[in-house]
Amino acid sequence: MPKSSPCVFPWSSLLLASLATLVVQSVLSSSYSSSSSSAYQRPAAAGGKRPGFMERTLVLLDVNTRSPIRVLNDNFLSLQLDPSIIKDGWLDFLSSKRLVTLARGLSPAFLRFGGKRTDFLQFNNQKNLAKFRGPGPDYYLKNYEDDIVRSDIALDKQKGCKLASHPDIMLELQREKAATTQLVLLKEQLSNIYSNITITARSLDKLYNFADCAGLHLILGLNALHRNPDNSWNTSSTLSLLKYSAGKKYNISWELGNEPNAYRSMVGRAVNSTQLAQDYTKLRTLLQSVRYYHRAHLYGPNAGRPRKNAILLLDGAQIVSLTAFSLHSHYSYYMDGRVNKVEDFLKTRLLDTLTEQITKVTKVVNTHTPGKKVWLGGLGPAWAGGISNLSDTYAAGFLWVNTLGMAAMQGIDVVLRHSFFDYGYTHLVDQHFHPLPDYWFSLVFKRLVGPRVLAVRVAGLQRKPQPGRVIRDKLRIYAHCTSYYNHNYVRGSITIYIINLHRSRKKIKLAGTLRNKTVHQYLLQPYGTDGLRAKHVQLNGEKLLMSDNETFPELKPKTLRAGRTIAMPPMTIGFYVIKNINAYVCRR
Repeated sequence: MPKSSPCVFPWSSLLLASLATLVVQSVLSSSYSSSSSSAYQRPAAAGGKRPGFMERTLVLLDVNTRSPIRVLNDNFLSLQLDPSIIKDGWLDFLSSKRLVTLARGLSPAFLRFGGKRTDFLQFNNQKNLAKFRGPGPDYYLKNYEDDIVRSDIALDKQKGCKLASHPDIMLELQREKAATTQLVLLKEQLSNIYSNITITARSLDKLYNFADCAGLHLILGLNALHRNPDNSWNTSSTLSLLKYSAGKKYNISWELGNEPNAYRSMVGRAVNSTQLAQDYTKLRTLLQSVRYYHRAHLYGPNAGRPRKNAILLLDGAQIVSLTAFSLHSHYSYYMDGRVNKVEDFLKTRLLDTLTEQITKVTKVVNTHTPGKKVWLGGLGPAWAGGISNLSDTYAAGFLWVNTLGMAAMQGIDVVLRHSFFDYGYTHLVDQHFHPLPDYWFSLVFKRLVGPRVLAVRVAGLQRKPQPGRVIRDKLRIYAHCTSYYNHNYVRGSITIYIINLHRSRKKIKLAGTLRNKTVHQYLLQPYGTDGLRAKHVQLNGEKLLMSDNETFPELKPKTLRAGRTIAMPPMTIGFYVIKNINAYVCRR
């Protein structure tokens, strides 16, 4: 888990940005290295047609193994939990052995606790408050609440990581409660009018226990809408929270507010860039006054999608030297009414939607804070809970894996997935504690993909564009050094991941430095008869399932002999490790 480090600036030098990125692929020119091309050419046959694999192969693929184009954070793929889990009750189940195991599988990572309801959180330094627990009039619900209290008492007796196995009836009652609560939460989200949420000391203990046991570093969002009559930030709740956390020696980083550019539409009160900078100065002063956090990392202001008001906010905040700030948005731009069937996930124009937004954000960052790290926050395949049998299926993985690849190519330092777990259909883990397809994509990514990003060289990927028509690639290829945490591969190995959006099989021939190397294939396909709507994934033909609450399935590769062409089935995602290539860029 990352430790706090001395700050060179008044705030953390890292900076989160909520943006999605453009696919960057280096396409070989017509002079793709004549010396390399000659190695593949065969004598022309009678009639002018040349036999051999050049007729059958879609692309030639090579990778620059001399130097990386980007070096990312080791926690590149990170997680997010929404404060709504306090209200719908799921926070009480974060001690589940299965949930902790699933989160640990994606470590090392950051865990951001934040979202729309960040600015409606109020801290109350009491362990258990009956009025906040709200047992309700129903007899069974009362018994359910009593079970929660008994579970808490049992957890308190444990030392170290506090883990629990909850009875099925308890989980069933919780699912019923969450379904009812979500109707209220969804109404708030659609109306953009939110009620306050109390986070008690007990709630914070459970949240930190989850993060700590799973090997995640907690980033806690603070309420920036708690205002004094003069519109200055009211710090009373925050100071109480800081003192409690310091007393427990919780290693936490901090964030102030969520999308301050949207405050006027939410509460009818705007916070301009000057006020925002003053709020951050006040928060830094608070952190320095609490000895345990005087060097803690600080993030924000987590502005929304880079439209005019967000850009103006960031510009102004930069002018007054606000150096630790972030941008935020779901990649719900994929599903803002334009995606209502699985086939829509295959449309490359949707995958490439945010090119303009990237340009706007990077211009602001490079103008005011060149060299600062940029984060991509609040990523999820849909807004307002998602769509059943759509945003929780294999098809949504095309967006997720493509976003990881695009973000890495653009140098995004960290990507935060919203949300790891909760009620709804946009998460990595569902409310039955079953991993959804995006979880398995994330797990394979974590196991195989390292932080060093490599330039990909391809030939034959693009066809000649027609006048006025933009050609977007349906075969998307990214390359990294293989993760150093994976001890099955020696340093110097390379991982390539490929997304085939075509409705037909495509072939890729490894060329140049990759030629005649042994390859380990990790081909992820939908399992069952539901096709792209499948909620289960198979790896090289084997269904991926948890063996029990604490055991992952073995991720067995399929070995492709040296020189063999990679055949990508239609509408699939594959990871390929080039073994023993001893790439210079990946040995360091």
